[in-house]
Amino acid sequence: MKKQGGFTLIELVVVIVILGILAVTAAPRFLNLQDDARASSLQGLKGAIDGAAGIVYGKAAIDGLEASGASSVDGITTAFGYPTADADGIGEAVVGLTTDWAVTAVTAGESITYSFPGTASAAAACIVTYTQATGTTVASAAITSVTQGAGCQ
Repeated sequence: MKKQGGFTLIELVVVIVILGILAVTAAPRFLNLQDDARASSLQGLKGAIDGAAGIVYGKAAIDGLEASGASSVDGITTAFGYPTADADGIGEAVVGLTTDWAVTAVTAGESITYSFPGTASAAAACIVTYTQATGTTVASAAITSVTQGAGCQ
């Protein structure tokens, strides 16, 4: 009779225990993706706002309205060619902005801030602020900024 080779029950249990320990230590790194998802969503919103503002400005320039302090381009209110910082300006320019994001702060004629709807206090610092143009110079054009506080990084 030949002696059969293989693993003993103790060897198999030891391997399973080692794999379990590795899984417990490595799993939190791969499972805690919510902060990364929030940060990516904010960057996506910033890109959407930048893109929409650029498209509106291009249309305003074609119509000769880029130097006008107050005008309208395809139903979007503009200031110096860029969307205004309100629901009728940037809110109309970006598809889904008013339905998917919550307005957290508005400074009339200056800026509007968006965040995740129903955010907890830890995620309240996860915001994108759109500042409308105040003149025709490049420095005063539409600017977006992203703030990533606790719970967003």
